[in-house]
Amino acid sequence: MNPAERARSPLPAAPVRRRVAALAAGHSCVDVYQGAVAALVPFLVSERAYGYAAASGIVLAASLLSSVVQPLFGMLTDRRPMPWLIPLATAAAGLGIALVGLDAGYAATVAAVGLSGLGVAAYHPAAARMVRTAAGGGGHAAMSWFALGGNIGFACAPLLVVGALALPGSAGWWLLALPAVLGALLNRPSAPAGAVAPPVTAPRDAAAAAPAENRRAFLRLCLVVIVRSVVFTGLSTFVALYVRERGGGETTGAVALFALFAGSAAGTLLGARLAGRWDRVTAVRRAYAASVPAVAGILFLPLPLVPVCAALAAAALYVPFSLQVTLGQDYLPTRIGTASGVTLGLTVSVGGLASPLIGAAADAASLRAALLPLAVLPVLAWALARRLPEPGAAERPV
Repeated sequence: MNPAERARSPLPAAPVRRRVAALAAGHSCVDVYQGAVAALVPFLVSERAYGYAAASGIVLAASLLSSVVQPLFGMLTDRRPMPWLIPLATAAAGLGIALVGLDAGYAATVAAVGLSGLGVAAYHPAAARMVRTAAGGGGHAAMSWFALGGNIGFACAPLLVVGALALPGSAGWWLLALPAVLGALLNRPSAPAGAVAPPVTAPRDAAAAAPAENRRAFLRLCLVVIVRSVVFTGLSTFVALYVRERGGGETTGAVALFALFAGSAAGTLLGARLAGRWDRVTAVRRAYAASVPAVAGILFLPLPLVPVCAALAAAALYVPFSLQVTLGQDYLPTRIGTASGVTLGLTVSVGGLASPLIGAAADAASLRAALLPLAVLPVLAWALARRLPEPGAAERPV
């Protein structure tokens, strides 16, 4: 946290660090379940005989519910902070994935994944708002650590799923619920109302001094995040299957998916450093330009290089991640929860809407042909990001 952010924080530096660390760890536990949905796709295809389109519909169930509900939770947290929602949402995310193991039919599987998606949707706006509130008006460094926690959860999900499903019977499925228990316990100190820092928004008598909203820039930012979401969700859903289609084994596919998620963690930390060196918008724009050859490498380079390209592509796609969250919060400074819910939820989850289309194209042609547009879409994100304004040099992290 830079000195300006520390000065604006309502809490001393040590409690801020502890709170952000707890929320980052809890974020890791929650995003295990977002990563687990993609990691379960190869299992559902091989063990339950789902086609590509049906399996990607599972991803759609989680994404669609999150996209509808998460901004609503953001609006609620703008009206009244609800820190108790964080451990409750964490528990729901884990329970939903565990219930997939009951194998009660396709509809029940969709419902279970939907419950997990609801928990993820409820968690993110409340937690992101709490990070911003604890860190003060800027909070870019704090948000990058919070985002890193989620990236670590994503990265661990494929290995956790492979290890858990190797256990006999239903034991592995209930093992998948353990991160939710840990996450709920980690965030339990945040639950009491007295532990909540006061809102960042200005009081009524100072409303005239509050920064004005920039809705046009926020809408353009949403388009950028949507494009990024389509690319990353498409890769995370199908990269393991693509490796298998090219002759790699199940373990090789899990390694490629792990590399994709691990690269996202590196990209998140790199984004905070690049934004300090340049500014957030410049870092976002250049990252999307760098992602084009990396995504193309996944599709065209030899199989042993696919995990390397996956890591590079994810790093480039995740440099903008936390930066786009704080940009959205700065474009809507009086509605931080809503901005967080949209940038973390609605626009990100829209990427899941494209998964069934990619799956249908793969069923009709080939998976490589279906994934080709993902190498071109970052160009569109780069073009859209060129017109984004930087809210102010005073808000830049160091």
